[in-house]
Amino acid sequence: MRVFVTCLLALGLATSPAWAGDDGKKDTADSTKTTSSDKTAKSDKTADSTKTAASESSPVIETELQQMRDLLKAQTDQLEEQRAALSREEQKIQDLESRLHVTETNGAASGVMASGAPGSGGSGPSGLFASPASGAAPAPNGQAAMNSDEPAAIRFKGISLSPGGFLAAESVSRTHADASDINTSLNGIPYPGNALSTVSENSFTGRQSQITLLAQSKIGGTQLTGYYEADWLGTGVTSNNRQSNSYVLRQRQLFAQAKLDNGWSFSGGQMWTLATEDRKGIDNRLEVRPMTIDPQYTVGFDWARQYGFRVVKSFGDKFAVGVSVEGPQATLGGRGFSAVTTTTVGTASVATITNTFIDAPGAGGGLLNFIDTSGYTVNKAPDIVIKAALDPGWGHYEVFGIISTFRNRVYPCGVVGTNANDTAPPATTTTIPCSINGSIEPSSLGAFNDTRTGGGIGASARVPLFAKHLEVGLKVVGGDGIGRYGTAQLADLTFRPDGTASLIHTGHGLGSLEWHVNPKFDIYAYLGGEYAWRDAYQGYNSITVTKTPVIPATATTVEIPATVTTGIKTNQIGGYGSPFANNSGCSVENPPSTDIVPSAGGTCAGDTRFIWEATFGFWHKIYQGSKGGLRWGIQYSYITRMGWSGNDNGSATSLSPKATDNMIYTSFRYYIP
Repeated sequence: MRVFVTCLLALGLATSPAWAGDDGKKDTADSTKTTSSDKTAKSDKTADSTKTAASESSPVIETELQQMRDLLKAQTDQLEEQRAALSREEQKIQDLESRLHVTETNGAASGVMASGAPGSGGSGPSGLFASPASGAAPAPNGQAAMNSDEPAAIRFKGISLSPGGFLAAESVSRTHADASDINTSLNGIPYPGNALSTVSENSFTGRQSQITLLAQSKIGGTQLTGYYEADWLGTGVTSNNRQSNSYVLRQRQLFAQAKLDNGWSFSGGQMWTLATEDRKGIDNRLEVRPMTIDPQYTVGFDWARQYGFRVVKSFGDKFAVGVSVEGPQATLGGRGFSAVTTTTVGTASVATITNTFIDAPGAGGGLLNFIDTSGYTVNKAPDIVIKAALDPGWGHYEVFGIISTFRNRVYPCGVVGTNANDTAPPATTTTIPCSINGSIEPSSLGAFNDTRTGGGIGASARVPLFAKHLEVGLKVVGGDGIGRYGTAQLADLTFRPDGTASLIHTGHGLGSLEWHVNPKFDIYAYLGGEYAWRDAYQGYNSITVTKTPVIPATATTVEIPATVTTGIKTNQIGGYGSPFANNSGCSVENPPSTDIVPSAGGTCAGDTRFIWEATFGFWHKIYQGSKGGLRWGIQYSYITRMGWSGNDNGSATSLSPKATDNMIYTSFRYYIP
């Protein structure tokens, strides 16, 4: 209205001189009817009148112009205020959109509070199949965020920063001790001969508490994301339980992602392997993790958190394909490998030479763990994981493949020797010479690199039932050299007698039921198993050399010369799950070696054949809202580990070791909003 009035006023001011000009013309026309003298007199009068009118109207025009200027300035000021208010509203909308994006993404990612997902690291009922009644989906239109007096996210230089995580007080009780924290060494459940199997165990911990930080921004049609996730389930050389319980901060995930509007996305850093099932499509932070309290999850679950660089193409919301380059590692299993062992009596010197290696310990001056006895694989090539995901509207379905390359170095002349040169040689001597030059001294002559390619394929399906209150899932995986992708960590490979690698065939399977009873209560049940086939051989060579140094003469004794005694065994059994392995001591308990090192039992090969676990539990949300989440849960698991049978190299008795454990977990958590 003010603008309209201003325009009318300006129009009136602009046209007033025109009206004055018209009156002057009328007076001139009327003067033609008069005499010339009248014309002259009237002309003079008109001129005087015009001057007088113009003089009198000047203050009026100036006043009106000033009023117009004041009105225009007031209008301009008001427009500036409106622009500022609009800018503030736009900022609020951007913050709200950012929070909604974070809430919806993290809800589906089964790991963030808005989802209500309580599992290890936040897995659970939220996401694709969760109904509003289940309490798993975020509040509509970001209601929780709008009801809060706090900002939806922290804005920093155009980036939306969303901190998150949870604080946990947890415990685990095991009927057979595992000498572990809240995570269970699934493939290390002790056989009856292990002294730990005779005592129960309680562990109390807050180390699974997590901190997360999500950073998001957008440049044109590209969504940029950075994600960091950490907990305290790691140990340093000074970590202990005696006093301060000072465990180190552990990197779980640390990656960056660029997602384009055309469906392409690129992610790099430490992340979940592409082989882990997603809840919808193929995307980071959408992994489907068991809802367990145990951070080792449950037997049959395939996962790894490792370096990866992945490229994904999404075709709408129905179909996606992806490929990932990931950091490899090899896990070794079996026993009885060819070796030369030299012992010097009277010293602690024991030297072992084998005919192959695949892993190396971390360098003491480097950044790898030099205390880790499993070592680090000297990689030749990365693992390649390829996956396709289908979301037809009912359920989520995946197929994927893993390609792994293994390389070890073989020494044909590493395990050689003879007992013909012993101080007291046997009547029948044995010699194992180098196949290249006949030498009997171990050497690197003829060493070469041996490369094996393994991998596997898998498929999964997850469907909602009963108005999305129940989720049913099934996943199966099989292949050669993929043991470490299973949570029980069965072996990838073993060694043949000649030192070359042999990949172990393994299979994994997991069935799941997740029931979202109501907005505050979720129940879950899982049944999973992992199986490793026999991969055994005969023909290994074992050489033991015992050296006794010279014993000098004394006043009462003569000098005793040095001696060398060599024992050679050829054509021995070994590999993984040999039917001739010695399992006679799997149930025999022995005294401890020291007061802090319990005995692992008698002689026991015990290579795992099959390990399975049944798990069920619940989560109850005490509170879930804009102030965060408070919940508690209980999990029960029964696990069985069965080893391959052995008969002690041909005896009539066949023994198959077996171990079981009952475990109860509790958790009390506060989730950061």
